[in-house]
Amino acid sequence: MASAIRLEGTAVPRPTWRHAYLTMTGWDLAGLRLELPLIVVVQILSGIGFVLGIGLFFQRIPAQVALYVSTGVVVLNLILVGLIVGPQNTADQKLAGTYEYLRALPVPATAAAGAWFTVALIASLPAAVVSLVIAELRYGISFTITPSIVPAVLLTAFTGTMLGYALSHAIDDPMRTRLIAQMLVFFVFGFSPILYPASQQPPWLATISWWLPFEHMATIVRAGLTTGVVSGIGRSYLIVAIWGIVGTALSARAVGRRA
Repeated sequence: MASAIRLEGTAVPRPTWRHAYLTMTGWDLAGLRLELPLIVVVQILSGIGFVLGIGLFFQRIPAQVALYVSTGVVVLNLILVGLIVGPQNTADQKLAGTYEYLRALPVPATAAAGAWFTVALIASLPAAVVSLVIAELRYGISFTITPSIVPAVLLTAFTGTMLGYALSHAIDDPMRTRLIAQMLVFFVFGFSPILYPASQQPPWLATISWWLPFEHMATIVRAGLTTGVVSGIGRSYLIVAIWGIVGTALSARAVGRRA
């Protein structure tokens, strides 16, 4: 039975977690009804651009390079909405004055976070699928999709979303949130070994990358799409999961501080 809260002496039923989750999912989808199709299209175009654009650097692109890029683009598709778009969306809510209203709703914080994760996943999956199809058509890559791709995709998207969610709620200034999100774009795209092996990085940067989740996201997703290409898969799952827990804990602390 749903619990109740008191509002000016009147008992108001508190929504169940499932009802709150579905309501917030609908709210997020409605709030992005104009932007969501554009986000999906931009994701698809950027994925296709990476997959096809990298081939312009080679007269004949090596199969290993094409494989790394095409599987790495999937990771970028999975984390871009939750990690980058999410904080910018929250910054817009703060500027519009709807942020405090949403925080005041009798909705469990986990339901609100789960709703945004669902929306981020919905926005990410079409681009990931299209990128793989284009890569297979363009480079003749044969992907070996295994059942492990399901937990790899879910964990990667969840961790990216929770880190973005923590950033969204921990920083008060909307402009600062936007700037940090933009900086993350450059770091993740340019300096994280997602589209290329970590062995191509300077040793000091490779060491930093090893402790961050992005390289390991690429490892577990690549393991679900190929065979014999990556190693240390269990370790990578552990590190991505730890970062997901860290992002969740930071999100809970930031939201609880504002409650």
